[in-house]
Amino acid sequence: MSSEGYSLELYFDPALENQVLKAWNVLARRQISTQLIEIESRPHITLLSSPFLDPQKLQTIIRNFASKQEPLSLTFSTIGSFPNDGNVLFLGPTPSSALLQFHSQLCDVLKKESVEIGEDYCADSWIPYCSVAQDVPRNRMAEAFCILRDLKLPVSGYAMDIGLVEYSPVRELFSFPLGTAVEL
Repeated sequence: MSSEGYSLELYFDPALENQVLKAWNVLARRQISTQLIEIESRPHITLLSSPFLDPQKLQTIIRNFASKQEPLSLTFSTIGSFPNDGNVLFLGPTPSSALLQFHSQLCDVLKKESVEIGEDYCADSWIPYCSVAQDVPRNRMAEAFCILRDLKLPVSGYAMDIGLVEYSPVRELFSFPLGTAVEL
């Protein structure tokens, strides 16, 4: 299968990742959406997505960026959907200044290295979210929302790693922990 692009993703600590997986699994059991499980995705917040990224170039940039960061406190506090045809349901993190600053710093670093950032991922228009379902049938959206409301939000944890994946299918190319000294 040919690649459709690349995505730079923020990954969570195991406990927070399990909270998101719980949502994926319950929606799959109810046969509302199984796509994220089928494509072997991992719970994440997309920082940047593009068909035109150079993984070799990004690896060094992201390794250096990650080493200067700290694990990032996250709280998923909302359930949402975008008004487009993807019928995506997501958990929305509280847009803390730390999260927005992290993304803004990443954009600055990438711009300095002449990495093109699509409009949706620029600092002023980026919407942080964690997908829990894709291609939800329209007639089951309300049911899916009700299921997600039972998750007992807010759920909190930490963003621990930043990684690059190729899709589709999803294949991780590299990931680096936040805040770890670089060992070459």
